[in-house]
Amino acid sequence: MPHPSIILGLETSCDDTSAAVVLDGRTVLSNIVSSQDNLHLRFGGIVPEIASRRHLEIINPVIDEAMAQARVKFTDLEGIAVSHGPGLVGSLLVGVSVAKALAFSLDLPLAGVNHIEGHLYANFLTGEDISFPLLGLVVSGGHTNILYMEGHGRIRILGRTRDDAAGEVFDKIARALDLGFPGGPVIDKLAREGDPSSFAFPRALMGPEGGLDFSFSGVKTAVLNSIYRERQRGREIDLHNISSAFQAAVIDVLVEKSFLAARQKNVKIFLLAGGVAANSELRARLRQRVETEETKVIFPPPELCTDNAAMVAAAGYYRLRRGNTASYDLNAVPSLSLEG
Repeated sequence: MPHPSIILGLETSCDDTSAAVVLDGRTVLSNIVSSQDNLHLRFGGIVPEIASRRHLEIINPVIDEAMAQARVKFTDLEGIAVSHGPGLVGSLLVGVSVAKALAFSLDLPLAGVNHIEGHLYANFLTGEDISFPLLGLVVSGGHTNILYMEGHGRIRILGRTRDDAAGEVFDKIARALDLGFPGGPVIDKLAREGDPSSFAFPRALMGPEGGLDFSFSGVKTAVLNSIYRERQRGREIDLHNISSAFQAAVIDVLVEKSFLAARQKNVKIFLLAGGVAANSELRARLRQRVETEETKVIFPPPELCTDNAAMVAAAGYYRLRRGNTASYDLNAVPSLSLEG
């Protein structure tokens, strides 16, 4: 089958169990996401063993719901796509095992999708006209990358974080402030009523001399030290101000390096992706810069920013169109490279 159209995607790379049915790599027929946030909330972060066990429990019901919502039968499917890395090995294995079983039993082509690549393809589900070459900024709990995409399957990493991912730092600061998990949405909400100049937090590797790599460990340490000092002095921490100042420090770097990359590569289309792509301030700042620079920025809707199977199905569709199928020995690869 040279051009499969109806793809079932599976995503279990971390703590969300998701199944989706996508038509022609552009139209979402269903996208079911079962979150585990409540299970991990009391731990202040994701517990891998709990995540993988929960995937095992609910992946079949999630698939059934996705198929029912899309109003398709298994015999209507023309391909299976699954994220097989990077991510938590136990979680990835659940999705990969189920995907291989489905592909074998239904005699369908199988696509193994890089999770980061999948985030980029969430933008292809927006209905926007997307042409190559383009740049992508993938910002999530596990990844912060600037990517150059010359065409489908032709992706190069221009910049990456040298330490913590941006989303990871949001979660760690939220935990230190007792804001719960995940931390990004809470900090985003608090920051809207704060003063970003209330604290002087560092912006690492800024300017052309800093290249396109990121470093967020410095701002994380600075914020944690500020929290510690305020508590040692018996002062009540202004959650709005510290959230606003911290968020501004991270977003300043993300925005500046994004447009530095766009100028260096002379690219006019920029895709935003990943969980932090839902951040309202990041979106607002990018929109402001678009007004002064001739660059089109595309944002996925919030439900396609976090981990989901629709993006995996979209990426899988284009892989299968190129004849890039996976064999039944496809395995979970926790540190899967995007450029391999």
